[in-house]
Amino acid sequence: MAALTSSSVTHVTPDIWTQLQLLVVDGGLRVVIGIVILVIGWSAATWAKRGLEAGLARIPMDLTLKPLLASLARYLILMLTLLLVIGNFGVQTTSLIAVLGAAGLAIGLALQGTLSNVASGVMLLVLRPFRVGQFVEIGGKQGTVREIGLFTTLMITRDNIYVSMPNSAIFGATIINYTRERLRRVNVLVPVDWCNDVEQVEDVLMAAMAANPMVLKDPPPSVVLQELQEYTMMMRARAHVRSPDYWKALWSLQKEIKIALDKASILPAVTRQAPVTRAEPDVPGNRKPQAAPDQPGDDRPPVP
Repeated sequence: MAALTSSSVTHVTPDIWTQLQLLVVDGGLRVVIGIVILVIGWSAATWAKRGLEAGLARIPMDLTLKPLLASLARYLILMLTLLLVIGNFGVQTTSLIAVLGAAGLAIGLALQGTLSNVASGVMLLVLRPFRVGQFVEIGGKQGTVREIGLFTTLMITRDNIYVSMPNSAIFGATIINYTRERLRRVNVLVPVDWCNDVEQVEDVLMAAMAANPMVLKDPPPSVVLQELQEYTMMMRARAHVRSPDYWKALWSLQKEIKIALDKASILPAVTRQAPVTRAEPDVPGNRKPQAAPDQPGDDRPPVP
């Protein structure tokens, strides 16, 4: 009986050791294979994004969609890589999808702000209030749109400052697009004195705008007398230019109008102040003058 027991223990122990060895070797191989799949998938996702960006750059396509398509391709490859790594460890993908669905609901409730950015980004791409390369003002921030992503929109200001805004804040704000339309109107206010001839001022302003090469002939420029003030005639010079030329045209028109007014001897508006001369009494009128004190040693009687 003792010999039988000793023999069974001798046979069982090597089997357990062998199974542990096989388990460790199999698990190690799965870990190594999973790491290799993860590295290959991550590298493939990065290369695919860069390749799509380079390829789409040669295609005449909307600049707003190019970075989005490249990012979507990268995320799809990463998701496929994750499924392959999990499947390598023997996990059933069908049951995993059900678990991920339940977990996704809980994560979605916890990350409402992040998901709202994604939803707002999709709506911005659908409605297209602005595109990449356009100059906009959103929430008091002005800049040129560089990229519209799923979570944020990137802008560069006129003084070359990087601005990143969440899509949810953009979608709920007032958006002013300065370059969406092909043409823009330049307005220059010119205050001149009342003593000037209005028609002469109009002719000078029209000639200054007509001489500027950036001012378009159609629609034609115009000059109006906008307002009559106490000492000022407020003239408004209006001219249409191409949207990309707006700032150059504005600055050049202001300079050329000033030079033209000086050459035509048009007087600018000045505030007049008439001199006032008043005879002020030595003593205020609501106060009685005080009698001078008696001098000592003066015994003369008062004069009746």
